[in-house]
Amino acid sequence: MERQRLDKWLWHARVVRARTHAAALVESGHVRVNGAREKSPGHSLRVDDVLTVGLDRGVRILRVIGFSEQRGNATAARALYEDVSDASSGSQSHT
Repeated sequence: MERQRLDKWLWHARVVRARTHAAALVESGHVRVNGAREKSPGHSLRVDDVLTVGLDRGVRILRVIGFSEQRGNATAARALYEDVSDASSGSQSHT
């Protein structure tokens, strides 16, 4: 697979509990792909795309590193992305 629908990827990566929630999250404007707000759940993702996802518990920044044909367990989901949220906050200096 070279590409996957945004809503399907969010669900497979276990960012949300249901695909319908993924579609609603995208349609409500809480997802950015490579810095641009995306409102189409059918947007086609590629490897190395960077998603910024606004969730109730905070913002996650995820770099797509793979796709899956079906939703797997948490370990399989973790293999689909690199969480760069911590890396971006860790680079700030604390004085």
